[in-house]
Formats: sequence, structure tokens, C-alpha cells
Amino acid sequence: MSRVAIVTGGASGIGAATVGRLRDQGVSVAVFDRSGDYPVDVTDLDQVTAAVQRVRGEYGPIEILVNAAGVPAGGRVGDDSYVNEWNRAIAVNLTGTMHVARACLADLLASGHGRIVNVASTEGLGATRNTGPYSVSKHGVIGFTRSLAVDFGRTGLTANCVCPGPVLTGMTAAIPESSRDEFARRQVPVGRYAQPDEIAYVIVALTAPEASFINGAIIPVDGGMTAVG
Repeated sequence: MSRVAIVTGGASGIGAATVGRLRDQGVSVAVFDRSGDYPVDVTDLDQVTAAVQRVRGEYGPIEILVNAAGVPAGGRVGDDSYVNEWNRAIAVNLTGTMHVARACLADLLASGHGRIVNVASTEGLGATRNTGPYSVSKHGVIGFTRSLAVDFGRTGLTANCVCPGPVLTGMTAAIPESSRDEFARRQVPVGRYAQPDEIAYVIVALTAPEASFINGAIIPVDGGMTAVG
């Protein structure tokens, strides 16, 4: 019997690449996304709860959860729009991650080998100018991941966090190519942006049964960007 996974934000970008890799391994994957097979707004607890129940009924208990849903947000703290940006980032990137984890928790614990992989960002390891709401939300995802790892490690459930650097997704598509190239040349030792599948490779590795001793890890997948002094 195949394992069952939920991937939030699974209709595009890193989430979609993760869905593809999991399915290639024979995992039954439910895509939680506003435009996915299971149209879910992760900020809406009732929607999340109903969708998890539907997955359980159609596929069986959930053994893998990948939280990849996220939105960009930024601005200066004094801007009129800052509070709205803050609330949106926290609601989707952090509270949404918590909602889905809670809804899946009973199944993940019952399996004895549940896997949670949360997608944060290198912004969760530091900060760049004018990205406060996004950065704070991703710092929160890292903290939540560590809390899960400490609270449930003895049950066989592991929780880990992947922190992508610059990736060619819809979130970065609006950046002019020349600006992306300049950033990669100056900041990323491998000299380029990642492809979503390169991030998905690490995410899926953390869901393997053999990854049982990797718990509470915060893994940058950034081409060496955070190694730059």
C-alpha cells in the first residue's frame, strides 16, 4: 500500500516539483492549493480540516506532510500597507503551516514514521531590506518546525525545514532577468538561481523512511549563499 502525502502550495513552483517527485516514488499525493485538486485556503481552518478528512477517506491516513504554500510580502515598517502585508504573510506562511500540521497530526503520529517538511527560506535565517513581514513569517516557520521536532521526536514523527535561496518560481518571475543574474553573480557561489526540482529533491529525501534520524534540521538549499561571509 502506497504512502499518502499532502503537499500545500502543490500546484506550482517548489510544491509542484515536490508532488512530481513523490508521485514518481509511488506516493499518493493530495495537492492543497487554491488552484489544486483540493481547493484549499490554508488560512481557513474549516477548509483545511474538511480537506484533510476528504484525503483520509479517499486515500487513507496521511504519513507525509509538505508545507510549501507561501506568499511574498514586504515593505518598510512605517508604510501604510505594512500591517496588511504582515497579517497576510503570517496568516499564509506561518498560521497556515500550523493549521495543516494540526489537522494531519493524529495520522502522522499513528503511523509511527510520520514526516513533516516545512518550506521556509533563507530569509528565515537572516533578513534583507524591506522584507520584514516575509522574513518574520519564515523565522516563525523555522521555530515551529523545531518545536514539532522536540515535541514529537520520540514518537517516530520527524519535522524538518528546508530553506531555499533564490529559485526560479512564480514568486521571482517579476524580477527582471538582468537583476536576477546580477544578484546570482554577486551573492550565490554557484552563480545562478535554483530550479524548483533542485529544492524538491531535498524535500523528498527528508520524507524517506530511511531519514528517521534527521529531525529538527534546518537545511539551506541556496547554492552556498548563506556560506558567504
